[in-house]
Amino acid sequence: MTGLTLRCMRISRKTSAVTLPPMSAAKTAPAAAPAKASAPAPAAAAPKKKAAGASKKKAAQQKFTIDCSEPAADEIFDIASFEKFLHDRIKIGGKTGVLGEAITITREASTITVQSKIHISKRYLKYLTKKFLKKQLLRDYIRVIARSKNGYFLRYFNFHNEEAEAEE
Repeated sequence: MTGLTLRCMRISRKTSAVTLPPMSAAKTAPAAAPAKASAPAPAAAAPKKKAAGASKKKAAQQKFTIDCSEPAADEIFDIASFEKFLHDRIKIGGKTGVLGEAITITREASTITVQSKIHISKRYLKYLTKKFLKKQLLRDYIRVIARSKNGYFLRYFNFHNEEAEAEE
């Protein structure tokens, strides 16, 4: 086997010593030949024209709501601190706390409204809400449920059903 290995090494040394033509000549020659052979191809690959209405994209205006009425009524959930938490933690371009005009967070009674001019996922707001609940040690008692396409609400876990089943 050692003889075979030495032979392979000698062959590889010989092939690496072969001189190649200059790079500029090698690049221009093959590129020019296929271009002449496929002259009709660029016409077929031309960009398609878009309809007049489809050429401009509208700025995606999104509006999400988080209803905190149940825990806020029992005064175990501070909506003002939740609003501040969202303002401090929402990331735009990898940076937190720099919302600017892209995202506005408003509080109305026991509801938080997040309006966005840029794309933000509803799931991201759920993640941040769960993170706030965990920080406040409420995650074991409150869950985040989707109410509609653009909103969540906070509800207590049903411990009463489990207690009734345990008594029976």
